[in-house]
Amino acid sequence: MSAANAHGLNDTVSDIAARFVDARLSKTGMADYPGRIPLDMATAYATQEVAISLFPDEIVGWKVGMVPPPQQSALGIHRLAGPIFRRNFWTPSAEPTPLPEIEGGFAAVEAEFVARMGPVDPSKLEWTLEEATAAVAGLHIGVELAGSPLTTINDLGSAVVASDFGNNGGLILGAEIEDWAARLPGIEVETRIDGQVIGTGKAESIPRGVLESVRFLLENLARRGRPATEGTLVSTGAVTGVHRVHAGARAICAFSGVGEIHCSVVRAEA
Repeated sequence: MSAANAHGLNDTVSDIAARFVDARLSKTGMADYPGRIPLDMATAYATQEVAISLFPDEIVGWKVGMVPPPQQSALGIHRLAGPIFRRNFWTPSAEPTPLPEIEGGFAAVEAEFVARMGPVDPSKLEWTLEEATAAVAGLHIGVELAGSPLTTINDLGSAVVASDFGNNGGLILGAEIEDWAARLPGIEVETRIDGQVIGTGKAESIPRGVLESVRFLLENLARRGRPATEGTLVSTGAVTGVHRVHAGARAICAFSGVGEIHCSVVRAEA
């Protein structure tokens, strides 16, 4: 039975989640949102939770994305979260890492700092910034593939983004940053696509900071009944921006004094 048949069609949230999962697994692009567009984060995360239950893979981490300022008051949030699955988790090698774009969908390259969590108290529902910082076991450079079957996902609002795995298509985990707490503010980040510099930034480019993304995620997951565990990865936000790409593009995300991550965008195969 396909995911789309796993729940009755009268259950809107379940049907939307199933259609997204089917589209991701079959690598099929979507021109329109597959149902009623969610207007609040409760509905968005309910859809995400159903999709997680249908997706045949293990979660290895989470991406945190920024909510555009005009939407923050209406939604009551400044960040959103989505799962990263093991099949879409890569480490760099001598060759550029292939990033799969669903034809007719959305794909973007994002240079990110990625936190690796140490032990986390599963009963803790509220976190201060200091507590979240203390729970970070290490910080890495990385690249998020923002990806969805829905080509217009970023145009339809943050609730839509959250409903489809936070618009995550994968994560490349790069080198660990030694002495990261002291070095983080000085690391300059540059993204080049097909030889052209298209974005630059630093950790401070992330609104409220990289570690606020960690704090937000710890609370978000705990309140959803799926607290973070030791080793959980947190992709903390697009440092140089969200850079849309298509199959054939080559990207380099460079982190000064740490290293570079090379990527090539390929057509996703079912």
